[in-house]
Amino acid sequence: MRASRLISLLLLLQTRGSMTAGELARELEVSERTVYRDVLALSAAGVPVYADRGRAGGYRLLGGYRTRLTGLTRDEAEALFLAGLPGPAGDMGLTDAVAAAELKVLAALPPALRDAPARAGQRFHLDVPGWFRETAPPPRLAELARAVWADRVVELRYRRGEREVTRRVQPYGLVLKSGVWYLVGRVGDDARTYRVDRVTGVEVGEEHFDRDEGFDLAGHWREQAGAFLRTMLRAEVAVRLSPAGLRQLRHLVDAPFVYDEVVAAAGAPDGQGWVVARLPVESVQVAYHQLLGLGPEVEVLGPPELRRLFVEAADRLSVLYR
Repeated sequence: MRASRLISLLLLLQTRGSMTAGELARELEVSERTVYRDVLALSAAGVPVYADRGRAGGYRLLGGYRTRLTGLTRDEAEALFLAGLPGPAGDMGLTDAVAAAELKVLAALPPALRDAPARAGQRFHLDVPGWFRETAPPPRLAELARAVWADRVVELRYRRGEREVTRRVQPYGLVLKSGVWYLVGRVGDDARTYRVDRVTGVEVGEEHFDRDEGFDLAGHWREQAGAFLRTMLRAEVAVRLSPAGLRQLRHLVDAPFVYDEVVAAAGAPDGQGWVVARLPVESVQVAYHQLLGLGPEVEVLGPPELRRLFVEAADRLSVLYR
């Protein structure tokens, strides 16, 4: 445990230049006293750790000291190469950079771990796009990725329905969801999301923008994705579900939170184990196609329009199978 912490401390100083004892303690989740002891241990082992005293002081490594990755375990080494799965990086035009980085990591590994990329490649493969989707990346993705890395303002031409609009965007990040790339950026004070495959033109200017360092891309995406799914669920249906129907419902609803909420709000089971529940849906027609897959494991209670559709479907099925 301590050996792993010492390596982490060394790599933090190597990557960040100078850090105070308090900053190191927060990163390593230990006390400052433990940091002092660990720095002494590194010094005793010959690592040139220097302490700058005073208000702006901290610990740093002397003389551009660099360490080789000899402290990695096998699991850590293989995880590094899993992180470099080539599909998304290649889509963004980073194939050469990823390959060069992997070569440098490989050269730094001890001989016993140099089979890590081969082991990872034999055991895991990431196929990002959904079924029946085109696998080619959007044409403007690489340009947008470069703008994201460089914090450069871009002018987007974007297809919205039948018309094309132009927006001046500060590109904050790219998100890959179910094989579809999205750009998250700021327009004025608003954070907006654009499907990259609908971007028809990109002009990357010389102007840089000051990134809000407090912006959490992953958190923003989770919040926006959940809000978007909820705005789609504009209707509600009442159903009676058998135990099997309730289990199968999980695989039919589009948003996972819908199933959890339905189960939490469902009434007590009757004598046959059936429960009455209310299900938020996009529309009556969408609910019809979704619930029809449950067959005799669901009874639609309302609205009347949806119940009539099921009565008609049952009549037609009865004629077919009579």
